Amino acid sequence: MRGNANPSGEDAPPAGGYRLVDMHCHLSHMANGPEVAAAVRQRGIALLDATLAPSEYPAACERFAAAPNVCVASGLHPWRIEAGPAGEKTAARAAAQAAAHEFVGEVGLDFSRAHASTRAAQPCAFDRIVAACAAQPRAGRVVSIHAAHAATEALDILERHGLPAYATCIFHWFSGSGEDLNRLRALGRLVSVNECMLATRRGRAYARQLPEDALLLETDTPARLDAPCSAAELEASLAHTLSLLAEIRGTSTQTLAPALAETSVRLLRL
Repeated sequence: MRGNANPSGEDAPPAGGYRLVDMHCHLSHMANGPEVAAAVRQRGIALLDATLAPSEYPAACERFAAAPNVCVASGLHPWRIEAGPAGEKTAARAAAQAAAHEFVGEVGLDFSRAHASTRAAQPCAFDRIVAACAAQPRAGRVVSIHAAHAATEALDILERHGLPAYATCIFHWFSGSGEDLNRLRALGRLVSVNECMLATRRGRAYARQLPEDALLLETDTPARLDAPCSAAELEASLAHTLSLLAEIRGTSTQTLAPALAETSVRLLRL
């Protein structure tokens, strides 16, 4: 673990020993996470495990300590943000934890109707985490960001604290407006792409417009938290996303796979 025939490109040399990298999954919320980590390593796959609350991070680090292909990120998912003193205490812990580590996520904002009750608390928590990271820069920091119906507000917070100058900010499953995409591109931010993003017209258009070095692969697995997953399922999702991306961009998986793997391996320093 780092805290501190192949359908995805048969002829592509592996980057750092990994031919595919899942830049946003929830390995610590797979019932069989350690088994999946070991199995995908045998398949040449590395993972960034996005935790959902600061209380989960220490246990995830311990659980995957023996997995060299796994990097664990410290997170506070917007769905886990609470209003009031309890929420403020959790946000403070998440901010302190994020400032102390190189991988941060899943953090961000979700202004969809289902999470309207915490709309006021979410920006306060995310702002606190971003400010803490900006105040305590760490070389090579990577931040995986959730921004559902809130890309503009997430970008505002990142820009206000100048975090893009101190960290690689990756928007997971980006679905903001065209104006948001232009801001994201101007800031040099990245997007991790999954099958669901590419199932939408907007997602496909964005995947076509973004430069190759701004694109990464992800699965966001498991579909149901704390359910079992399989290495074959995870690999198939990555391979399908890669195939769709190659088709959308008018290239081949053999060309695209090593380029995306190289970017991911560099970011995770594997």
